[in-house]
Amino acid sequence: MTSAQSSPFPYLPVTERPVFKWPNGSRIAVWVVPNIEHFHIEMGPGAPDIRNYARRDYGNRVGIWRLMEVLTKHKIRGTVALNGEVVTHYPQIMKECARLNWELMGHGETNSTLLAGMDKEREKAVIASTKAAIASCGQSMRGWLGPGLTETWNTIDLLKDAGVEYVADWCNDDMPYRMNNGLHSIPYSLELNDMPLFAMPSISIADFKQRIVDSFDVLHAEGAKSAKVMCVALHPFLIGAPHRIKYLDEALQHITGHDGVWLATGSEIISAYREANLP
Repeated sequence: MTSAQSSPFPYLPVTERPVFKWPNGSRIAVWVVPNIEHFHIEMGPGAPDIRNYARRDYGNRVGIWRLMEVLTKHKIRGTVALNGEVVTHYPQIMKECARLNWELMGHGETNSTLLAGMDKEREKAVIASTKAAIASCGQSMRGWLGPGLTETWNTIDLLKDAGVEYVADWCNDDMPYRMNNGLHSIPYSLELNDMPLFAMPSISIADFKQRIVDSFDVLHAEGAKSAKVMCVALHPFLIGAPHRIKYLDEALQHITGHDGVWLATGSEIISAYREANLP
């Protein structure tokens, strides 16, 4: 992408797309994205950011283990939005991700540093170091979610050069699509994402569960005509809290109680879409 006036993808309304089905005729592909992140403790010179750091650290100490238990119960493999620094700081989490065969999707080095405003060489280095961290875990970095869903005008091309196949930053569709440079966009979500929804003002956890259920019901029904994708985006320090986790369990029970549901990872979804040679 070379200028602020250029769109990285073409416009293609849902009314002009070919009919498509997922493997085994599934109506809907559901992927769940645990954001496993590392934040820096510094607030400023000489001051630790205790309140925010400790809250997020709860996710890595406690919340992620509850989340892993619930996803395993429903036979769901997570597609992890992974900060590269997690590999260094939380080896026990990475060991369990490997045991569960979860996919690792690049999510920058740390969520304390966003891509917005970053110069091209620094951003290239961030992508490379994140890719190397994932490679050290025995996987290739096939997907990417920018920290805070941030990008620069260079991001899409830098990801393509790094061998990334899909990006989740663009929450603008219910199906994947091919971007101008050949990278694929995959539906992520801000509507079914505990981070913005549990910010101030926060919706209730019961409302969050109902949003998941209602979204699934509509997309599953529409999928009878042509397939859809649904993403549930989760942060262990939020959804992994004791008063919230059972509602996720109940929402996933609703989803897995239906036929025509493909519980997939991000790369599985993109591979199936690419094999169909769709726009």
